[in-house]
Amino acid sequence: DGKIYDAYVIYPKNHTSEANFVEYFVYQIMPDILENKCGYKLCIYGRDIYPGEDAASAIEKRMQKSRRLIILLTHQLIHSKEDAYDQHIALYNTLIQNDTKVILLEMETIGTYGNLQESLRFIIKQQGTIKWKEEHTVHPQSPSSKFWKQVRYQMPLTRPH
Repeated sequence: DGKIYDAYVIYPKNHTSEANFVEYFVYQIMPDILENKCGYKLCIYGRDIYPGEDAASAIEKRMQKSRRLIILLTHQLIHSKEDAYDQHIALYNTLIQNDTKVILLEMETIGTYGNLQESLRFIIKQQGTIKWKEEHTVHPQSPSSKFWKQVRYQMPLTRPH
């Protein structure tokens, strides 16, 4: 299908204390479980998009080459303006062209979804979110935990490489 990645990961990129866990999750836990243990290939901004690349077009190209979009919902992502660009592209592609499925990971309790972009609320209404309940655990999660099973259920089937 011409896709290189199984999923493109969208997460808040500023450095607050809450973001430290999110970054740890994005750079350590997700690759460990989804790539090393489950055989998926993720595209993570900051790891797979290089300094010097035009970020906007790099993001767009990588998203087009991804089978899924994983959006980590945090208060920071919802209220942050700096990440709006890749979120907009992602949601536009998903909803308008309908060619990429979104997986929403609720990393902290969002409570009411009233502050979310309408397109995100629409996706949540359609399919809900996968809630990260083990948020403060020190141990990386096992791929067979309920959370990772739900994530894998929404991921594309892995093919032997």
